Amino acid sequence: MTAGEPGAVQDGSSKGGPRAALGGLTTRGRSFLAAGVAAAVCAYVLGQGDLLRVGLLLAVLPLVCVVVLYRTRYRVTGTRRLSPSRVPAGAEARVHLRMDNVSRLPTGLLMLQDRVPYVLGPRPRFVLDRVEAGGRREVSYRVRSDLRGRYPLGPLQLRLNDPFGMCELTRSFSAYDTLVVVPRTVPLPPLRLAGEASGYGDGRQRSLALAGEDDIIPRGYRHGDDLRRVHWRSTARYGELMVRREEQPQRARCTVLLDTRQVAYAGAGPDSAFEWAVSGAASALMHMLERGFAVRLLTDDGNAVPGEGSDGFAGSTQESADSAGLMLDTLAVVGHSDGGGLSRAHDVLRGSNEGLLIAFFGDLDEEQTSVAARMRQRADAGVAFVLDSARWTGDSSPAGQAAAGRAEERLRQLREAGWTAVPVPPGAELPALWQLAGQLRADTESAGSGGPTGFPGGWS
Repeated sequence: MTAGEPGAVQDGSSKGGPRAALGGLTTRGRSFLAAGVAAAVCAYVLGQGDLLRVGLLLAVLPLVCVVVLYRTRYRVTGTRRLSPSRVPAGAEARVHLRMDNVSRLPTGLLMLQDRVPYVLGPRPRFVLDRVEAGGRREVSYRVRSDLRGRYPLGPLQLRLNDPFGMCELTRSFSAYDTLVVVPRTVPLPPLRLAGEASGYGDGRQRSLALAGEDDIIPRGYRHGDDLRRVHWRSTARYGELMVRREEQPQRARCTVLLDTRQVAYAGAGPDSAFEWAVSGAASALMHMLERGFAVRLLTDDGNAVPGEGSDGFAGSTQESADSAGLMLDTLAVVGHSDGGGLSRAHDVLRGSNEGLLIAFFGDLDEEQTSVAARMRQRADAGVAFVLDSARWTGDSSPAGQAAAGRAEERLRQLREAGWTAVPVPPGAELPALWQLAGQLRADTESAGSGGPTGFPGGWS
């Protein structure tokens, strides 16, 4: 990502006028000015002409430096480039800065400073030597954050100094860039918990190959349809342009549900239960996309990403790549919801068959457990990772032990509803829990107890 910032340093008259320039006097410049005025006053009182000349020299020197620096006309452009512009939490990004002198005059000593949020590290400062006319200087620095989020970088600031150090003027560029710190993701082991997909794979393709042209159901032409799909026989019959409604092998679907209710989590920081859930949701999304699933992200407040398109899921390979970035960007800034419960997410799931539903739940009370149990009915298979805040906060009091007992009861209720429910202890590794969920699912199917025996595409 590159941001050009032209014309940042030029005639100072547009930057506050002479008064602002006088305000740029350094401590040395102010000391010279004060000493010159004091010497001039003493020379007037004592009648010493030589002392008056010394005082005038001391007072005029910083003023001359202000005028020269203020009236200097040269133009400097700045460019910032992030490599990369999206990084996982805990990883480093490098920021490249380039300064170009596009004027006909060489610059003096330049002090370059970039403004960055404190969570990314100290504010970088650089001293650039004299830049010749048409020349350039390149510098870089690194930023790193353990906290996900969107962080603005910039604007750049230049400090101009005169050769004597009497005056210092600051000029700011106007543009800034944004560094996106997404949740950490971990690779997950490939699993298959059920049989082949329904409507996906060779069997589905063979059934389509056996269908003749007479089996095609045409529909009206829509803007953007490929003209090669026009069905001329139906167009002549209906008197309007008709296109073939060609069925394609249906992609297995997966919805990743993230519980963001504030009451469902305790604690804060990179090692909190909520951050683990966010990172787990990001890892599940990336894994399912890599396995060829059509995936979407759903939160408890009913917001779905990538959005409400034709079916709300990531589509083709290119769309999947774009949707993956969109979902990671959403998870980078996701916060706690108002605690309205899981009912809004249940309403979103009510209207369609979700295929595989992977949920990351916080603490569940009796009412929310009932809602989660009804969610399972909208999917062919469901896997729930349940985080118990009492265990994550290390609460060993009687109240914490009672909460742990209630959490076990909630897990039992979810399993009875057909979920493959997995408790998440503090500091657990998601790949191990992912493997455990696959084993639990396989054991449930082999025992003949539990939910459906298959779901589209299995769980890969």
